[in-house]
Amino acid sequence: MARHLITSAIPYINGIKHLGNLVGSQLPADLYARYLRTRGNEVLFLCATDEHGTPAELAATKAGKPVAEYCKEMHAVQERIAGDFGLSFDHFGRSSSPQNHALTQHFAGVLADQGMIEEVTEKQVYSNADERFLPDRYIEGTCPNCGFDSARGDQCDNCTKQLDPVDLINPRSTISGSTDLEMRDTKHLFLRQSQMKDQLDTWIDGKTDWPVLTTSIAKKWLHDGDGLRDRGITRDLSWGVPVKRGDADWPGMEGKVFYVWFDAPIEYIACGAEWVEAGKGTDWERWWRTDKGADDVRYTQFMGKDNVPFHTLSFPATIMGSGEPWKLVDYIKSFNYLTYDGGQFSTSRGRGVFMDQALEILPADYWRWWLLSHAPETSDAEFTWENFQSSVNKDLADVLGNFISRITKFCRSKFGEAVPEAGSYGAPEEALIADITARVARYQDHMDAIEVRKSAQELRAIWAAGNEYLQAEAPWTTFKTDPDKAAAQVRLALNLIPLYASLSSPFIPTAAASMLAAMKVEDAGWPDDVPAALARLAPGHAFEVPEVLFAKITDDNVTDWAERFAGTRA
Repeated sequence: MARHLITSAIPYINGIKHLGNLVGSQLPADLYARYLRTRGNEVLFLCATDEHGTPAELAATKAGKPVAEYCKEMHAVQERIAGDFGLSFDHFGRSSSPQNHALTQHFAGVLADQGMIEEVTEKQVYSNADERFLPDRYIEGTCPNCGFDSARGDQCDNCTKQLDPVDLINPRSTISGSTDLEMRDTKHLFLRQSQMKDQLDTWIDGKTDWPVLTTSIAKKWLHDGDGLRDRGITRDLSWGVPVKRGDADWPGMEGKVFYVWFDAPIEYIACGAEWVEAGKGTDWERWWRTDKGADDVRYTQFMGKDNVPFHTLSFPATIMGSGEPWKLVDYIKSFNYLTYDGGQFSTSRGRGVFMDQALEILPADYWRWWLLSHAPETSDAEFTWENFQSSVNKDLADVLGNFISRITKFCRSKFGEAVPEAGSYGAPEEALIADITARVARYQDHMDAIEVRKSAQELRAIWAAGNEYLQAEAPWTTFKTDPDKAAAQVRLALNLIPLYASLSSPFIPTAAASMLAAMKVEDAGWPDDVPAALARLAPGHAFEVPEVLFAKITDDNVTDWAERFAGTRA
């Protein structure tokens, strides 16, 4: 049994996430975690809310609530919705936790001891109208790289270029909208990550199995322009992790907090400590420290491409620079963007379908299947209602749902609600078993490689093989002349159902559980031996005809939803 540590990029606390956020990190991470557990591996799957920085403050101000209260409420909301989507986190933590405060301050202290922290007096944007320094995300303007007119002071969402507020054209305060801005001196701490350039370069070069998307972004940031720059890790804010050097105060840093991009990745580790504190596990260090047993852990991260630079450079620089034996990531699975009907999803601008809205109109499995089977792995993908309707109706209703409904109802009508005993398998049955065996092997290979779309395609082909067999052999016709042969055909087809449930559970866990319940099977187990799995339901085994697994999406549904979700959100 292997040990796998999985983390999903932690979502900002500022509101409910949209489907693009979901498919870019949390959902494929859940797919992989569920698959690994089904294969018998020991898995620790962690995620959390990213609660510090200006997004939290701005959202709290808009909601008219103290930021701590707002974050507590929104964490509960995000955790509930994640559960409704079937996201199987072992723990869903908070970056504002005491554990993350302590660990962030610890890292700052040991990095300073290693000569990796430098105090720098720099000029930052000060808003005369707001009478305060403006952190990066309190400033918007036009991106000098691509011309996007709503780039933030730290990064452009459109082209992903790292920015400083002074780079923006026509900058303005996001608080007041004022353009009465000036540069003033302020002192901050910088992580000297440029000192780690060669070490990071060698480390990334060694990751030959990483997706091209991940390594290309990392290399671009490492080498383009000025290369890897030192990065400020403190901000003039009141909400966040107070700047300390371990347990000690840091002279000159009073009233400042650590930059959210410094403390947020550290929350991955702290989340393990929260998992233990919550009574859900023990000995978190065996997952995170190589001197405590984490050498045999394979650590996989999932994220959207905009998060890649911080996870391939800044966070590893923090880990390596500390000189302590923390576990580094082994594999980073990154994703392109999912767009919505010709435009971008945007939490801040309220465009697209959000997770809570999606669940108001359809159960989670509909969304899980479409999003994963269209995951933006090699390029951006686009959500349209017409494509969603077509995929759900063809894949879930016509292929999987129709197969289960057709064979269980036919068996009930001719043999009763139990697996028939008569007859023996012939060439068509042996051919089907051989085909399924080969396809399951390919499916496992794709899942092991975290090739999400290829996995979905192979799974659908496995479902389709059952339908094609029924169509070709037509037991309803065979029954008229050879009831025993029809019984054998039905027996094999019924045995496909628990196998389908096992294979499908990482993608559509609720439907998979319903399939097992209908066949009165508690746990199908992973089909390591496919021929044996297809003999699991012995003659006489009772079952029930299940309710319709997936209802078809109608044209009227599409028209209604397209109008309802036309890119705005209150």
